[in-house]
Amino acid sequence: MTTEQTTRSADANDDQTDGPISVEGVDDDLVEANRRLFSGWAYMAVATVAIVYAAFHMLALNGVSIRNLTGLDIPFLPRFPMETWSFRIIHIAGALGLGFLLFSAYSFTDKTTSARDTRLISLLALLLAIPALIAGATAIGFDQTIASGTLPQMGGRTTWVAFPGTEIYNTELYWFGIPLLIATFGAIMTGWFERRARSSFTASDIVLALCGVVVAIYLIAIYGTAARNSVGTPFVPIGVAFAATAGSALILELTRRVAGMALVVITGIFLLYTFTAHLLPGLLAVDRAYSWQRFFGHVYSDAGILGPTTAVSSTYIILFIIFAAFLQASKVGEYFVNFAFAAAGRSRGGPAKVAIFGSGLMGMINGTSAGNVVATGSLTIPLMKKVGYDKKTSGAIEAAASTGGQIMPPIMGAGAFIMAEVTGIPYQDIAIAAIIPAFLYFASVYFMVDFDAAKLGMRGMREDELPKFSRMIRQVYLFIPIIILIAALFMGYSVIRAGTLATVAAAMVSWLTPYRMNIRAILKAFELAGIMSIQIIAVCACAGIIVAVISLTGVGARFSNVLLDMAGVSQLLALFFAMCIAILLGMGMPTTAAYAVAAAVVAPGLVQLGIPVLTAHFFVFYFAVVSAITPPVALASYAAAGISGANPMETSVASFRIGIAAFIVPFMFFYNSALLMDGTVVEIIRATITATFGVFLLSAGVQGWFMGGRSVWYIRLGLILAALFLIEGGVLTDLIGLGAACGLFLIQRLIKPRENAAIPVRGAD
Repeated sequence: MTTEQTTRSADANDDQTDGPISVEGVDDDLVEANRRLFSGWAYMAVATVAIVYAAFHMLALNGVSIRNLTGLDIPFLPRFPMETWSFRIIHIAGALGLGFLLFSAYSFTDKTTSARDTRLISLLALLLAIPALIAGATAIGFDQTIASGTLPQMGGRTTWVAFPGTEIYNTELYWFGIPLLIATFGAIMTGWFERRARSSFTASDIVLALCGVVVAIYLIAIYGTAARNSVGTPFVPIGVAFAATAGSALILELTRRVAGMALVVITGIFLLYTFTAHLLPGLLAVDRAYSWQRFFGHVYSDAGILGPTTAVSSTYIILFIIFAAFLQASKVGEYFVNFAFAAAGRSRGGPAKVAIFGSGLMGMINGTSAGNVVATGSLTIPLMKKVGYDKKTSGAIEAAASTGGQIMPPIMGAGAFIMAEVTGIPYQDIAIAAIIPAFLYFASVYFMVDFDAAKLGMRGMREDELPKFSRMIRQVYLFIPIIILIAALFMGYSVIRAGTLATVAAAMVSWLTPYRMNIRAILKAFELAGIMSIQIIAVCACAGIIVAVISLTGVGARFSNVLLDMAGVSQLLALFFAMCIAILLGMGMPTTAAYAVAAAVVAPGLVQLGIPVLTAHFFVFYFAVVSAITPPVALASYAAAGISGANPMETSVASFRIGIAAFIVPFMFFYNSALLMDGTVVEIIRATITATFGVFLLSAGVQGWFMGGRSVWYIRLGLILAALFLIEGGVLTDLIGLGAACGLFLIQRLIKPRENAAIPVRGAD
């Protein structure tokens, strides 16, 4: 979610800070600045598409179809289990169709064109439906020809010969490919200028949705033949290259609409690299040029768009989006934030502590750092300002806390599912390994916030300003869906089955609340899930284009060689370089795409260094996540600045400072794998205690507050050095770090440097 999509402001929420806090609206659907708001028949049509789309995935993932339920053999209804590539193609096509109908090419706050110009552009866009329909009719004709059984067989598959000069080739070129590209690129361009009311469809967006369906029809038909074996080779059918080109353009345009330009620009750079790499020197060079037909024939395969990123978005991600939508419909998110207020609101700097706990809980059901900021920050940021934090700091705290939600087990955003897909490590093992790193992240942010509150003399919130903790405890049953999810995973159920059980539990638990989920509410939850899934599916598909470039050109392997060369000088230097690459790749990108790209470029090099696969991927995953608070492009910080009213760059710098200890944590579990639950119980406990103390000392050194008082510069420096000794994880280094900390404590207490003086409490009654 981009900054301009944030529709809540600090001023709009200031009235929530008077009187007792009772969180409402956290679970409301946030409307982006370019999302259309339909009514009447248009709303019913789009809502039906969203419901069918989400329900299709829930049924397909659990192997249930309408045929199974009713026994009816209706030709157009799919059978399950569905062929993998076909399922992923439908998954992307549905998101494209729904996305173009819902998200316009421009913000509705932008200046609109005149009615006369709009009519002319709409007429032009409507004419583009003709080539789209021609391409669609041709694709359907291909499908019928393949299904007729008249074509020869090869290895159990129908052959599809499309050499230049053949009838099939000419048909693919003139009646499918060229019309499809005319419709696709023409509709993208007219979509930038066709301005209509927020409650109206545009002709260009309808054409784009139609093109997405045409691409899916063709690819499903062709990939069912022996031609699928030619994907990624110079012999790929020309129609596949046309369909992949149109599909890639549609994915890039939808990504621009729902996730901003950053990922689109980065993808464009990778695409440009593909066709110019043979002209480049040194590390980036390849030994041959790639033709347009071969490359785009490679893109729409399991080495690219249909690869690991879409495999995950079509299974685990959309399943947990449905789960999150059911929790949202039953108002569990509001309970999470109210619970955080009741538990932590009274401590010093109370709303800042609430941001940490609330964002951690909300992060389990929210897919993005920026989305987490908007969901919880619209309440916590104004309250932080009320107790004395300035605009910049309040936004920075929320950004740092919300970013941690992406590494919070058991859901951990979408990146963990991609990690499971890429590494082959069971998701349960990844979730278990993430427990201590997540704890260390939130502990570091908590220490930073607590020391800052102590240094500035912040007060907590009064009891009459907070929800009653006793009432929150009586509603603790709202955690049951999360508990069922965790229990099912540990009992050995598949992720899909565990997610399904948790979703059903969310609907059942709602009957214990005022927000009981009936059939209408369940349909609304599926509608919400369909809409919520669009951004993450587009981002995953767009990341798949980058993965295709990396796999075809081998640039990832060359980066691995660079890491190996650096490791010959210093392994720490190689890790630092890997960190920088992961952060740079993640700047401006959603967590999912950032990790997917970093996993393809950086992680293989770390594995070649001899680092265990899980450690290597956690290392890049962690930095892909914290790139959301790393300047100069920090999406979570920018979203927080939009709510707090602060300068976005100043907020990103402040959030980087608050999360600075978190940048050390990946080096901790590199040097001590016990932090990833790899070791004996004694080793894991010792590593956790010393690592926690390490982030405590580092936070104290950065903030200049140690054991109840301000610290002079040499104590701060000593604390940071002591913390670094505790990072390595060895017995000797731990003893040195602990000894140094004890010595600094004695100096702090006995010498009492002048900066240690107490200051009056700000914000006290």
